[in-house]
Amino acid sequence: MTEAPRPPLPPFTRDTAIAKVRAAEDAWNSRNPEAVSLAYTQDTNWRNRADFPQGRAAVQAFLTAKWEREHEYRLIKELWAFTANRIAVRFAYEWRDATGQWYRSYGNENWEFADDGRMAHRFASINDLKITADARLFHWPQGPRPAGHPGLSGLGL
Repeated sequence: MTEAPRPPLPPFTRDTAIAKVRAAEDAWNSRNPEAVSLAYTQDTNWRNRADFPQGRAAVQAFLTAKWEREHEYRLIKELWAFTANRIAVRFAYEWRDATGQWYRSYGNENWEFADDGRMAHRFASINDLKITADARLFHWPQGPRPAGHPGLSGLGL
């Protein structure tokens, strides 16, 4: 069975790269591992910190475990650079662990896309910073970031 394409498709323009980044941000903020995993090729290849999920099923399992331990997750992604079928982003997300400790996680991702618009490769480097609840900047209701909420640059991150 052939899957329908996932626009925007490569080759990317600045506008389509920004749209692809925002679509990824919105999907990850849904915290729905099954829905998010559909944006990746069946044989997607990841590096996420020290984890190396291979294939869509492994990505879904990875995301399920991630969002079971990262409570009240809220993410902002921002385009850094792009080429025909690659996009680089920087991101930050806030979450708390089971003890109530808050974190802001900062990172960079390099993405490579198949012709159908699904991500074939994702390489992420991430650092976690403990923060107090008062230091949080991402306060929107769980789900996609509202259109009027500032991005990373607007927040000085």
